[in-house]
Amino acid sequence: MSDSNKILNPNAREAMNRFKMEAAGEVGVTLKQGYNGDLSSKQAGSIGGQMVKKMIESYENGMH
Repeated sequence: MSDSNKILNPNAREAMNRFKMEAAGEVGVTLKQGYNGDLSSKQAGSIGGQMVKKMIESYENGMH
């Protein structure tokens, strides 16, 4: 089994955590530091969806 999703750079890990917290706040989900396995699938999906939306917007804005 591979650990391909593991973030090795501590700075990248912190940036991703800030990005995730920001996205969670935008969709009205409160995240705790550390374990958040008690989130519903809907809540987790809304956070991931918001992150993807923001990444796409950032990419599109960089193309102009």
